[in-house]
Amino acid sequence: MNNAETTALERLRARFEASAAKPAGLAWAEVVTRLLAQPAKLAALESMDATGGEPDLLGIDPETHELLFVDCAPESPAGRRSLCYDEQALESRKKAKPEGSALGWAQRIGAELLSPELYARLQMRQPFDTKTSSWLATPPEVRALGGALFGDYRYGRVFTYHNGAESYYAARGFRVLLRV
Repeated sequence: MNNAETTALERLRARFEASAAKPAGLAWAEVVTRLLAQPAKLAALESMDATGGEPDLLGIDPETHELLFVDCAPESPAGRRSLCYDEQALESRKKAKPEGSALGWAQRIGAELLSPELYARLQMRQPFDTKTSSWLATPPEVRALGGALFGDYRYGRVFTYHNGAESYYAARGFRVLLRV
């Protein structure tokens, strides 16, 4: 294990131990065993952390028994903002292209954008994105019409909105789900 992996695991362990929402009966040793058995997943968590995502364990998938890690930074990760929704939207921009796309970044590390349902579940932990917003996984029928979904937390509730997929804003990033 290299220094970056050790540091990433130390940060994850601190979040895991501090979390009141961690799954009952799940020991840190099991989390580490799963991560070390899947180096690409550990590298993905390092990428999430390096871009300001503060990944933490949200729960365990009841069907697949996979650990579900999500970005738990209070605001949309600072290192993943000002991106359009997907590669198609990026290619459609002729001027003022952003650096990349949210969906492209997530796919490169083996993660997925949060669904609106998972985003709402995350918001039950505490309010997230009170000053920013995050791109969300968008149904194909919405994307086919040129749109994409994003969410935020305002006025004491979670909102899901739509925007053109090619749009990008300094205060809009994205959160990902990583299955381990």
